[in-house]
Amino acid sequence: MLKTQAKYHIGQVLTHRKHAFRGVVFDVDAMFSNTEDWYQAIPEDSRPAKNQPFYHLLAENDQSYYVAYVSEQNLEPDETGEPVDHPDLPDLFGDFENGRYPLQFQLN
Repeated sequence: MLKTQAKYHIGQVLTHRKHAFRGVVFDVDAMFSNTEDWYQAIPEDSRPAKNQPFYHLLAENDQSYYVAYVSEQNLEPDETGEPVDHPDLPDLFGDFENGRYPLQFQLN
């Protein structure tokens, strides 16, 4: 049985180690859970191991907002202390406070 513990948590702001973007964690997979086509599209010398947590991020860079799927090895905590401006944040999270976003659900 594989036991994996995620280093980062939902609502945490992270940056990518190699690419210029940052984002807020909104979901975590204990190990790779995307398609094999997606995985094979990553250059072989950059492909992360599948047996580590992968994070779903509401991400932003200087040009756009998007959803990113990133291995734990390629992420680190964001040290800017600045909020993320992704337009979908209010759908899942409360206001940015103390360097993170509190998870928020609206019940109908």
